Amino acid sequence: MTSPRAIRWGVLGAARIAIRSVLPAFASTRHAQAVAIAARDPERARAVAAQFGIAHAYGSYDDLLANASIEAVYIPLANDLHLPWTLRALEAGKHVLCEKPIALSAEQAQAIAAASRRCARQVAEAYMIRFHPQWQRVRALVVSGRLGEIHALHSWFAYDNPPEANLRNSLAHGGGGLYDIGGYALVVARWLFGSSPQRVIGLFERDPIYRVDRFTSAMADFSAGRQLVFGVSAGLARAQSVVVYGTRGRLMVETPFNPAADRPTRLLIDDCRDLYGSGVEAETVPAADQYALQLDAFSEAIAQGRAPSFGIDDAVANARCLDALFRSERSGCWESP
Repeated sequence: MTSPRAIRWGVLGAARIAIRSVLPAFASTRHAQAVAIAARDPERARAVAAQFGIAHAYGSYDDLLANASIEAVYIPLANDLHLPWTLRALEAGKHVLCEKPIALSAEQAQAIAAASRRCARQVAEAYMIRFHPQWQRVRALVVSGRLGEIHALHSWFAYDNPPEANLRNSLAHGGGGLYDIGGYALVVARWLFGSSPQRVIGLFERDPIYRVDRFTSAMADFSAGRQLVFGVSAGLARAQSVVVYGTRGRLMVETPFNPAADRPTRLLIDDCRDLYGSGVEAETVPAADQYALQLDAFSEAIAQGRAPSFGIDDAVANARCLDALFRSERSGCWESP
């Protein structure tokens, strides 16, 4: 089979995640090439282009979208800008990989889905973790029955977000911990359980000044005795973990969401023969750049004229879960996505 050609990419915005993670990842891809970047500050665009050897720098997002040679765009803008610029990119004939959350409601995500169909262009939400080999291995272990029937997932994701001039602390820009990192646990649980939850409920603590959620605990009921319990915080010490519990054992993912591209990861598989770790087997997964793998997977789908593995419908399903959690904050009750 002929190897897919390299897709020509543009980047809308010089956000931190683009500079630190995504633009460096292009150097490790086989099927993706960064050829353009746009920033509202033209000098900033030129500096980033020079740093990463990008051919074209624009001081306008619209100017980048007008470049007919660009086939796909990556959008790392503030959360409230995801919807308008994804729609504009689709109308300009570009495929879109947009940072999470792709939209601030399921209704917005459905508008993107409709535009994707109308424009015959693919859209995906950038949950890069699904392409890391550690998660491919976790899913294989679950499917194999190594853990027995899985009934519970526990997830924790926290970091300390300083308030000074930070868009993540702005309600107007879609800030807060649940929008920023809450979707990860839902993505993992929906993937491993193979369905979406029937109902969810959340307990929220909001910043007294900025009013964004800085600590949220949540439960999701996937029926048949399957439950996700997770917590996210943008105001506590940095920590991450995921534990999958089954009838025959448990599996611990040490660095589930932000593993370093140059370090291997570990999975701890416990047959639970005792409470002292006698049945723990450590499995090492080789280092991988999950951002590069995500870019390659999306680029291959474009080159082959097929839908990506996790397309816009998956993003809509996750948005429905987030919507329901925010509704539960207001109602104090379980809510259905």
